[in-house]
Amino acid sequence: MNMKIIRSLKIILSIIAVASCMPAGAQSLTLSGLNPERFDTIIDGKHTALYTLTNAKGCEACITNYGARLVSLMEPNWNGRMEDVVLGYDNVRDYHTRGQNFGATVGRYIGRIIGPKITIDGTTYKLQENGKGVISHGGKPGFANRVWDVVGVGKQNIVLRYVSPDGENGFPGELTTTLTYTLRDDGAVEVDFKATTTKPTVVNLANHSFFNISGNPEHSVEVQNLWIDSKKIAAYDKNKNVTGEFMKVKHTPFDFTKPRQIGERINTDDEQLNVTGGYDHAFALNHAGDLSRPAAILYDAQSGRALTVYTTEPALQVYTGNGLKGNQVGKKGIVYKRRCAVCLETLHFADSPNKPQFPSTLLRPGQTYHSKTVFVFSTDPPLIMRACQTPHHQ
Repeated sequence: MNMKIIRSLKIILSIIAVASCMPAGAQSLTLSGLNPERFDTIIDGKHTALYTLTNAKGCEACITNYGARLVSLMEPNWNGRMEDVVLGYDNVRDYHTRGQNFGATVGRYIGRIIGPKITIDGTTYKLQENGKGVISHGGKPGFANRVWDVVGVGKQNIVLRYVSPDGENGFPGELTTTLTYTLRDDGAVEVDFKATTTKPTVVNLANHSFFNISGNPEHSVEVQNLWIDSKKIAAYDKNKNVTGEFMKVKHTPFDFTKPRQIGERINTDDEQLNVTGGYDHAFALNHAGDLSRPAAILYDAQSGRALTVYTTEPALQVYTGNGLKGNQVGKKGIVYKRRCAVCLETLHFADSPNKPQFPSTLLRPGQTYHSKTVFVFSTDPPLIMRACQTPHHQ
């Protein structure tokens, strides 16, 4: 055999040998730059891991079973460059110890229940209290702090399950929740919840992703444009508890019936904005439960990227990251500053069990709770603007 060929083969073999000795994580970073090894551990006696969904167009969604969280989401900008559009950490330990709801599944009841108590069929249940007369986001630990079982994984979907025991944080009934994340061929992400119970209970589940669709969390979301299919919000009292009354958005900073920059009126001296230090309110959707109509559209001019939200839920909680203070270091070492993200949480209203004027969150044995939300990404501005006014079937 020619000596040059022999030397070439030796070089190739040596390269292969070196590569085989490299740490597994170094060979298998996700497109978003995550090392799966940093999610591989044991929490509360259960194994945690990172799961990667991909489609033929090169989009990627990374999910961990700790809190059933969306960790990263790679979507194309106007010229096709893939960028991560959600906030999060690059390791499971930070999710476990820092207490942020980045990408989390929040339950058994997202939002506040006042009392904290609920009454079902004449029986009153005292719920876990946070010291302020309410239970928030289902108490601690909530669904965001649990290790979910992985029921099935495919290239473009993952099914997770959590069984909440009867009496957890005061809620009645053993609640079995199944969540399916699907990364569609068009890059849209479907979040599909189903739940059953052994006793009458209340359920209000939501995904709590922090979006910055510019692809750069160092850019404020205040410059992004938002449209919401809503004419009223659930009003707060001075303690940020819902009053049970709705406030019309017309002639207020909450009017997004036409696309407006998020920051245009966010610092207005307004009673509701002063309670929360920015937007953190539930918008009552005009077409509640209609998955064929957009609930909201978020548009970033710099990236040309838009996010359209479709949901079966009656409300959309818009939270503009007012509580981020620059003390959270996320993926790629980026410091998350105030208003560097916006949450678009599809849900029922806070304190619905004690507010009969709100849509019911009651679930009985034999019934199945079902909630579906679809996050659709696009870089077609004319299509985006048309979607603000016309139905678009999903």
